[in-house]
Formats: sequence, structure tokens, C-alpha cells
Amino acid sequence: MSNRSLRLGFKIPSRVSFAVTDASGPGMSGRFDLVTIFEWLHDMSRSVDALRAARGMLGQSGSVVIADELVADEFTARASDLECYHYGWSVVSCLPAAMGDPRTAATGAVMRPATLRRYAREAGFRSVDVLPLETETWRFYRLTP
Repeated sequence: MSNRSLRLGFKIPSRVSFAVTDASGPGMSGRFDLVTIFEWLHDMSRSVDALRAARGMLGQSGSVVIADELVADEFTARASDLECYHYGWSVVSCLPAAMGDPRTAATGAVMRPATLRRYAREAGFRSVDVLPLETETWRFYRLTP
């Protein structure tokens, strides 16, 4: 898109474009400064593969920013109401969506920071930082190769 006004009333600079494409497809390597995965990584059946593809898309100084559910660092009984809510969605939506793949990681909506760090390490990232953004429902991470 080039400098066209959108219905929301803002303009997109000519250096910004949108495409629907396979992120792991040819021609995507090393092209981007930023890759975002918002509220989706836990739904992917092969989260490590998705992170590996995202890493491959990054330029030399690029990073991946992930937003996912804000859950406790570790499970504790009785979980908070918000964590119970995430568990509920995980059981009725996130997990069933991923279970069709026989090689699924079956992460579900309650992806704790240690799980994301492990996935990132397996995908080749050297650094995972929790960003200092405070919200009631989301945790933001920055991954760098």
C-alpha cells in the first residue's frame, strides 16, 4: 500500500506493505527488522518450527516480539481467576486446534515463560527478554538471535 488513507483515517507510508504468504517460503530470509506473533504461538502445533521460521526472516539486527497470555511463572493451586479462564479456553479451543497434528507440541493457552524460553532456545534464539509492559492479560517478550 502506498500512502492511501484507510478507513481508520491514518496513512501508511510507502515503505510499509502487507502480504499473505508462507513465512518459511523462499525469499523471506533476512528481510525484516521485526516479526510479531501476537496471541498465537501457543496455538501453533509446532511452536519451535514457527519460531525458527520467524528467526530466519530477521535481518542482522532484527527481533521477534511475542504477546501471549499473562500467566504465573509456575503453576500453583489455587490458580488466579484469569489463569483459570486461560485454562478453560485452552481445553475448549487452543489444544483441540493443535491436536490434529501428530507431531504437535500441544502447548495450549497456559504457556509459561520457561516454556517460551525453551522453545526460543531450540529455535536458535540467544536472548529472551520479558518487556516491561504492564497489562492485565498479556506478557510481551522480545527474542533476539
